[in-house]
Amino acid sequence: MSEPLLSVRDLRVAFRSDKKNREVLHGVSFDVNAGETVAIVGESGSGKSTTVAAIIDLLPGTGTVTDGSILLDGKNLVTASRVDMERIRGREIGYVPQDPMSNLNPVWSIGFQVKEAVRANGLAQGRREVHERAVEVLQQAGLQDAARRMHQFPHQFSGGMRQRALIGIGLAADPKLLIADEPTSALDVTVQRVILDHLASLTSERGTSVLLITHDLGLAGERADRIIVMNRGEIVEAGPSAEILSNPRHPYTQRLVAAAPSLASKRIGAGAHSGADAGGAPAVVEVRDLTKEYTIRTGGLSHERFLAVDGVSFSIPRGKTLALVGESGSGKSTVAKMLLQLEKPTDGEILVDGAATSTMSRADVFRLRRRMQPVFQDPYGSLDPLRSIGSLISEPLHVHGIGTREEQHKRSLELLDQVALPRELASRYPNELSGGQRQRVAIARALALKPDIVVLDEAVSALDVLVQDQILQLLSDLQDELGLTYLFITHDLAVVRVAADMVCVMEKGRIVEQGTVDDIFANPQEEYTRRLLDAIPGATLPIGGAGL
Repeated sequence: MSEPLLSVRDLRVAFRSDKKNREVLHGVSFDVNAGETVAIVGESGSGKSTTVAAIIDLLPGTGTVTDGSILLDGKNLVTASRVDMERIRGREIGYVPQDPMSNLNPVWSIGFQVKEAVRANGLAQGRREVHERAVEVLQQAGLQDAARRMHQFPHQFSGGMRQRALIGIGLAADPKLLIADEPTSALDVTVQRVILDHLASLTSERGTSVLLITHDLGLAGERADRIIVMNRGEIVEAGPSAEILSNPRHPYTQRLVAAAPSLASKRIGAGAHSGADAGGAPAVVEVRDLTKEYTIRTGGLSHERFLAVDGVSFSIPRGKTLALVGESGSGKSTVAKMLLQLEKPTDGEILVDGAATSTMSRADVFRLRRRMQPVFQDPYGSLDPLRSIGSLISEPLHVHGIGTREEQHKRSLELLDQVALPRELASRYPNELSGGQRQRVAIARALALKPDIVVLDEAVSALDVLVQDQILQLLSDLQDELGLTYLFITHDLAVVRVAADMVCVMEKGRIVEQGTVDDIFANPQEEYTRRLLDAIPGATLPIGGAGL
């Protein structure tokens, strides 16, 4: 049998804190063979991302490999020099990080950053050749109209489009091994399929290996040859994907499989939430013929108009959940920003409890924001890196003058409990947390004021299935208890199945289909909706539903 491309043996990693070393990886060992796709799954904080950071020598400054070996084609990366690692990264090991906003420079255009990667990896020479190769990189990653998009900046891209740019950069040099850390967590299911099909073609045609880090068991089961399950810095189970999902042996793996949502799952709190009676409740949010038009730069002094939202109308009854679904760039998040008064509509109106938000004074908008709180898609970008977790969670209370400092601190600890985070995290900072943990902090912060309306923009996309299950159950319980109204924006239709009463399907800025979740999922009328449902990874695999 040939030697594996990547061989990790007895890997131990520790982080230094308060002059003490705290071990977070405890003797991790696994192989990745040439042309093989291996998925590492586990809940947030289980050690998945720390493992890959150790492989490519990108551990935070306080992290150290204390023991073990990492062999790539027989070369020990643990003892490799900095110069050697800089050569290996990109050319031999490609890397797609989880968080697109913090990994793209906000002051440089997307095209400039892709060209920089093309030059650094020696993929093209000359200005014209570099530009053409950069456009090709973005096209391969599934980005439509790549040549025009080259001039835009990260903040002008949706979360999914930013992630596709990072995927393109990671694949640019055709590496032997691609490490993909939650590469499609920000992508809608149809683009996800394009990207994953591209990864599969690399594996089969060029012998590229893929080490996939994911919390999506459906994706892991559909795309990986083998699955490695991690918990608390250790591998608890490993084996062929179909075997792990159909016959999990370790109790932790069994919990993961049971918690995974699927199209066969039932609505959480189905007894209390019925899409059929939604018409009887008064509408707390009404959106009428909402339109948003942007002017975008196309190069030089030329500009053109882009219609992001085109005549969108819907209403959300009090105490219900409406899901907006659609591909990346379909206008979902733009609708949410207009509802939150972060963007001004070009036309149309938004009413909250019958009051038009367009005519509200600044004081009225401030009061409205106490009742309407957001949870954004990008947890790192929405949390101040210079403030502690406890301070971030209690900040809305401070801004709105609610409670004493002691009461605010107590409330922040209660919220950490609610989102399944240990209280000791209150003194830590966002960069010390995993992506899923940061998203839980963002949810806790949104709940601090006990709002009436919560706008959740991909609020559970960064969470592992166990915590996702807890958060969705928490949101359902709060809705029952407080009569909360949710606008739930997501690309994950399996989550929509368990979390929403009604659904609006968006395509290119317009709503093409809307109705109750049961009706839309059982009998979709539009081909576009059917494509979204068909593209869900692992839809036919034996996972999910047991815990719901």
